[in-house]
Amino acid sequence: MKVFKFGGASIKDASSIKNILEILSNYSNDNLLIVVSAMGKTTNALEKVVENYFKNKSGLKSSILEVLNFHIDICNELFPKNHLIFSDINSIFQKINTFINSNKSPSYSFVYDQLVSNGELISSKIIYNYMTFKNIESSFIDARDCIKTDSNFRGGNVKWDLTNKKIKQMFNDSNTNITQGFIASDKNNFNVTLGREGSDYSAAIFAYALNAESLSIWKDVPGLLNADPKFFSNTKLLKHISYSETIELAFYGASIIHPKTLQPLQKKEIPLNVKSFKNPESNGTKISKGIDIDPLVPCYIFKDNLILLKLSSLDFSFMVEQNISKIFKELHDSKMKVDVIQNSAISFSVCFFDKYSNLNDLISRFEGKFKIEINKNVSLFTIRHFDEKSIKKISYKRKLLLEQRTEKTIRLIFSN
Repeated sequence: MKVFKFGGASIKDASSIKNILEILSNYSNDNLLIVVSAMGKTTNALEKVVENYFKNKSGLKSSILEVLNFHIDICNELFPKNHLIFSDINSIFQKINTFINSNKSPSYSFVYDQLVSNGELISSKIIYNYMTFKNIESSFIDARDCIKTDSNFRGGNVKWDLTNKKIKQMFNDSNTNITQGFIASDKNNFNVTLGREGSDYSAAIFAYALNAESLSIWKDVPGLLNADPKFFSNTKLLKHISYSETIELAFYGASIIHPKTLQPLQKKEIPLNVKSFKNPESNGTKISKGIDIDPLVPCYIFKDNLILLKLSSLDFSFMVEQNISKIFKELHDSKMKVDVIQNSAISFSVCFFDKYSNLNDLISRFEGKFKIEINKNVSLFTIRHFDEKSIKKISYKRKLLLEQRTEKTIRLIFSN
């Protein structure tokens, strides 16, 4: 059997959903599990709902209505007016309103997961119903009944033994199965998400549990590129690449593959195909064991809105293990996503993303213990398989704050 994952761009409107059925028609003889993201920019829209819940109650109702109307408009193009999908969607939004009116938890992450997870539920309901409407036999699987995690909201850690067991129980090998990416549940059956862009990871979890022949991720790009075309021009398609090389790129922040996606696939040597839903006949990129990167070109990864923090000893004493271990503990306790670290005899620099807006609290813990220098809103460029030409290309007219090199990788932090 094969696992297919379709992201938000591939199901952004009614015509996109029709295109998915065209793609699936080429695999009518295969056992398939379809994993879907939220449609289009729905996750962003639901994040706005969460923001309004905490900061702008007057805009809350309209932001919810915007999400509802977006999906109703799509359904109006796909279904007759009396179809049951409309009551299904209205039921989901009734539950959203019930949660908003009854929730007592002040936790942003908890509220986020209970609300934002609805994007995947809605999209999977629409696609499942459309397949049924088009006489394609299919089964609906609620990923929250399969993927079980701890209660680390916005970044759940999978309980693998329980998850594997439940996926095998839920999967119907007699027809096409439809489920959701990104979402799971904890032991109390509260919604838990797997982290932003976690739908790829969900698909890998299902592929691992079901011993899939392959996992194919369908994107709006030709395959895995050597750079994000949103930020770089003249990108090149990587035709073949190994698990380990892809994990390196994912670790540094390549946005096309979730950092956790490759790990379960590599354990069972399940090939990952990154393909274009715009040109489904093309080969795209194949990621598997022991394949050298082809072609061998510099690969660029860009991150912005980061913070560069430099801590120096007050008495010119060495930054030894004891100091560094304390710094790492504070970073961990503040839930900072660290990208780069570098230390000298008397200083320690760290570049990180402040996901939970805990910077002020972190700084207060260091005050009086270190000399502190902060650069906010810095940009990080990582070049894998760099050469001097690629370094000059990135550094042109930018102010360099920190450089770090290894044999194959260079990391450059610039002020904005």
